[in-house]
Amino acid sequence: MPKKRSTTSKRKTQRKKKTKGSSFKRWALQIFVILSCVFLSYCVWIDFEIRKEFDGKRWAIPARVYSQPLELYAGCRYEKKSVIERLKKATYKSVTTLTGPGQFHISDSSIDIYSRQFHYWDGVEEARKLRIKFNGKQIAAISEIDSGQIVHIIRLTPMLIGKIFPLHDEDRVLITYDDIPESLIKALIAVEDRHFFEHFGLDPLGILRSAFINLMAGKVEQGGSTLTQQLIKNMFLTRERTFTRKINEMLMAMMLEYHYSKENILSAYVNEVYLGQNGLRSIHGFGTAAEFYFSKPLSELNNAEISLLVGLVKGASYYNPRKNPERALERRDLVLKLMHEQGFIGAEEYKFARSTALGVIAKPRWNTAKYPAYIDLVRRHLKRDYRIEDLRNEGLHIHTTLDVDNQEIAQNSIKTSLSMLEKERGFKSGTLQGALVIAEQHSGEVIALIGDRNKDKNAFNRALDAKRSIGSLVKPAIYMTALNMPKKYHVLSALDDSKLVLGQANGKRWAPTNYDNKTHGNVPLIRSIAKSYNLSTVRLGMELGLENVIQTLKNLGVTSAIPRLPSILLGALNLSPYEVTQMYQAIASGGLQIPLKSIRAVLDNKGQPLRRYDLAVREYVKPETAFLTQYLLTEVVQNGTAKRLTRELPSLMPLAGKTGTTNALRDSWFAGFGDRLLSVVWVGRDNNEPAKLTGSTGAMQIWIDMMKKIKPEPIVLIEPEEIEWRNYPDMSNPVSSCSQTRPYPFVKGTAPGYINCY
Repeated sequence: MPKKRSTTSKRKTQRKKKTKGSSFKRWALQIFVILSCVFLSYCVWIDFEIRKEFDGKRWAIPARVYSQPLELYAGCRYEKKSVIERLKKATYKSVTTLTGPGQFHISDSSIDIYSRQFHYWDGVEEARKLRIKFNGKQIAAISEIDSGQIVHIIRLTPMLIGKIFPLHDEDRVLITYDDIPESLIKALIAVEDRHFFEHFGLDPLGILRSAFINLMAGKVEQGGSTLTQQLIKNMFLTRERTFTRKINEMLMAMMLEYHYSKENILSAYVNEVYLGQNGLRSIHGFGTAAEFYFSKPLSELNNAEISLLVGLVKGASYYNPRKNPERALERRDLVLKLMHEQGFIGAEEYKFARSTALGVIAKPRWNTAKYPAYIDLVRRHLKRDYRIEDLRNEGLHIHTTLDVDNQEIAQNSIKTSLSMLEKERGFKSGTLQGALVIAEQHSGEVIALIGDRNKDKNAFNRALDAKRSIGSLVKPAIYMTALNMPKKYHVLSALDDSKLVLGQANGKRWAPTNYDNKTHGNVPLIRSIAKSYNLSTVRLGMELGLENVIQTLKNLGVTSAIPRLPSILLGALNLSPYEVTQMYQAIASGGLQIPLKSIRAVLDNKGQPLRRYDLAVREYVKPETAFLTQYLLTEVVQNGTAKRLTRELPSLMPLAGKTGTTNALRDSWFAGFGDRLLSVVWVGRDNNEPAKLTGSTGAMQIWIDMMKKIKPEPIVLIEPEEIEWRNYPDMSNPVSSCSQTRPYPFVKGTAPGYINCY
């Protein structure tokens, strides 16, 4: 009996153990299934996020701002040394033999150029070999080297003058897979991922190899991550080093490899990888790094330069070639060594590449501070001329009207002339400031703009924002108003230049005076503007009516508020140099008001032009009135306050212009133009204290210095049909002999039968 109970107990115990074992297995199976479902769900979610991010990836790319291209043709007045300087500014390299785009070779009387391909607003211009022959200070002929065919005109690649960055300040130049240099692919494979084109996102052999190398070295020498893993880390993950992050990295790398081709992955890596820092701005991608470190397109880099950039992948800060050149050189040479050992470059290539210097430029040449005042103008015109929704596109290419040569000349003239004027007036260096605008009057294109004597500063853009009293620059508008009434006024009309006292609304009296504190009795209109007499001008303005003068100013493009006060007749009107340029543009163009512009075209990242608002050209001034006003301004240069131009620039005559001086010599102005170029210059002090300069002793000096180098074409006065010329006594100067005569222009049917000489 006891035996039987013992057997029964054992069976019960065994059944209990089986039940517990089965329960544990079921519980474990359930946990496994749940965890598997969670893991699979997590994988599905990660897979979805990766594809969504990768398929929809649109890198924020800064807009690239270009100058206008340099156009060269036979007979063009452009010296050989000037072409060489321009090529160097565009980062062309001087070589003995042309082997690729971005190179030039100098011989005795010619320059051979291998031009770069460039996408202009009117199409793509392919790279080609060209020969430019010179004859003295001009171009004799241009031809293609390979075919010998004559080329009528060429455009040298415009300069990248700046970038307009997205909000997060990343910089990037997108490179397609087809545009990735073969040497870059080889270098990345040799250094970062030897089995990239064979593995599935992870490289087990690479992981084992790096672990062995790290173990033998006693420190971390290699990471073992594939290019795909590095891309995942850069695009999707944080920089933290945890086991969980590493597992995520490996899972995501395999998923990325499953969905996308090696070409897509490598292209994304080349554009995403971090390669340096420019202040607060990150440098991403090899295309941007090529410009940042070498000021060249990625396609023009040699093996040594490519190897330097690939070496930065390991640590852009640690191997920064500008701050740590020795480290960078050592790392570059290691990349070259690995490329040689793996058969990507031969012994001679390896030896030559190792012997070259780093070749890194001191600072990037496309820095946004190169022409900050002009870039400021471009930003404003983008908002004015283009649709906001179009501007949200990324990677815009903005082709501007900036002429780099004239911009540099203008900046140097401002700097040197202001320093000279400060010494002459006993001012401390930096006391005087200046601003100027140069425009093409018939198209309205702004080809140069200076907002500060220091070209790297733009805290305050004086060309656009410094509204100062314009003084006598207002006078052409008054005389234009008169000449628009040809039956009442003409160029020889007698004006009264005697003392004048005017009552004002506040009960005070205003008694203007001439600059020389003299009166001149009756004077012909042409002499009144040439000598810039104040009394006769005010009397004329009051006869015409302030409303009529104000309307003329508006017709000339003035948009600022104009006070209805007699003092505006002597320039008590605050305008910026840019607004004054717009005003004189309408005069210089023959009466056509053309909005000034700094942009020729804006292309999206596919090279397609953006839509823009139409800018209307309006004729507010009759052609004959505009012509007569132009004629009067040539008289200012020939016999008036700007006569110094005839002595300083005799070969450029005739030119037209007007000086401007304000009360207490606070502001000095000059506006002048030839057949194509119009320029307005302002000089003064930011605190509005006297600059001790008249228009002719200050701003005009800068204008002269600038135009000696720019050499504008003389003005050609083409009279409208309504104009006729008649001979009358020469009254251009008080000392003129009345026995001498000269021709004067008049609107047909309005010339007087007889004029007294006075």
